[in-house]
Amino acid sequence: MQDVSNDNQNVVKKVSIIGVTLNFILLCLKLFIGVISRSQAMIADGVNSAGDIFASFMSYVGAKLSSKPNDEDHPYGHGKAEYLFSQFISISMIIAAAIMIDNSIKSIIGHEKLTFSIWLIVVCIITIITKLCLYIYTTLQYKKYNSILIKASMEDHRNDIVITLGTIIGIISSLFGIYFIDGIVGILISIWIGLVGIKLLKESYGVLMDTSISKEEQENIISISKKYPDILHVDSIVSKPIGNSYIIILKVSMEGEKTLGYCHMISGKLKEDIINKFDYVHDVIIHINPH
Repeated sequence: MQDVSNDNQNVVKKVSIIGVTLNFILLCLKLFIGVISRSQAMIADGVNSAGDIFASFMSYVGAKLSSKPNDEDHPYGHGKAEYLFSQFISISMIIAAAIMIDNSIKSIIGHEKLTFSIWLIVVCIITIITKLCLYIYTTLQYKKYNSILIKASMEDHRNDIVITLGTIIGIISSLFGIYFIDGIVGILISIWIGLVGIKLLKESYGVLMDTSISKEEQENIISISKKYPDILHVDSIVSKPIGNSYIIILKVSMEGEKTLGYCHMISGKLKEDIINKFDYVHDVIIHINPH
């Protein structure tokens, strides 16, 4: 499990570095063109890229901390650092969304007009192609490593594609003299960013508050125990998240006449089977009740 964890954190760091580099380039392009053309949608898109840079940086720091080895104070490692830093990312997204909504509303009320430029379209096309490549890359990595920080990056790249398509709508509308569409698109982009931030906040909060594995996952673990005739019943199953994996605490019933050594041999085999079968299981603690 340790090797898998290290690979996980190394991939998160790599994803983060790529994200920071490409998003910084997009940030400069979007804000420069957005300010010149006074496009609220493009400026909102640029602020979103700034948020992406912060998110990628937080992902890198979170991965670095969570990859620290076990110590006396943290016997199960530092895996929850991923979820703590994902909270920072989500809160920054919500704050940025609120600021952008305010700016977009002011632009609509003030009847600000967008100055059309072909570079607005060029920047949008560059953004969509870049984000599509990043989305495909992070999706493949998430499927392999199941990290919440990689998931945050994956969803962010997907959202950016939709956001930039909305920006194009606002830009094209300006050609027909419909300038308020740009402000409306800026508001919609901001709402989208805020909702994604809230979703990520809830997910990371659930892990930090020790949310259990699903009923289906519990049943899958219990089904493994049924392969052992000596285990008469699973009395209870409790899970505790650590990073992107769980500690499973099982209470099982076995015949009281069985020797302690024999019961521990069976429980050891069950533990090994569960860990080998399910990638999300970091460790299994089994308590045996005499029946």
